[in-house]
Amino acid sequence: MTKRAESKYKINRRLGVNLWGRPKSPIAKREYGPGQHGQRRKGKPTDFGIQLMAKQKLKGYYGNIGEKAFRKYYFEAVRRKGDTSENLIELLERRLDAVIYRMKLAITPFASRQFVNHGHVLVNGKRVNIPSYQVKDNDVIEVREKSKQMVALLDATQSAERDVPEYVEVDHRAMKGRFVRAPKLSDVPYPVQMEPNLVVEFYSR
Repeated sequence: MTKRAESKYKINRRLGVNLWGRPKSPIAKREYGPGQHGQRRKGKPTDFGIQLMAKQKLKGYYGNIGEKAFRKYYFEAVRRKGDTSENLIELLERRLDAVIYRMKLAITPFASRQFVNHGHVLVNGKRVNIPSYQVKDNDVIEVREKSKQMVALLDATQSAERDVPEYVEVDHRAMKGRFVRAPKLSDVPYPVQMEPNLVVEFYSR
């Protein structure tokens, strides 16, 4: 098992939830945290602890985004008109690696980030290898011709673990799709409850 996979599973166990809804998650077997102190009884969480947990869940879900980058998303969400928590979800779902994951062209957000990093993706016909690239409405996303027969890609498209949400379209035979629109929080198929309002409270303290 790679260090990346190990850290991914630690995220699940540390947070105590099956963050990506995967049957392989160790949380299905051991509902306590990792390490020698993982089975300690936990006291009632504080408001700060609840907000921190909400932030860690959202950060972790999108491939464990770094704190500096995640904070930037918060400030951008505040700057925009409308509900800050909804803006935050929109910014995260517009990430190219998130869109690739939603299109079922990668089995996990971590695999999606790597897939983009390695230059396998075109946006409107141009190669983009930046996972955080912000996809716009009606952008066409496709897999490069040379990459369309990759085993990991084919496995992801055939997986029954997830469905493709309504705000993206995809043709798995052509390995091509479109980002239709920005989703609302209620549109996003999170396997666990996400509370971006608590994330906003955490940063606005």
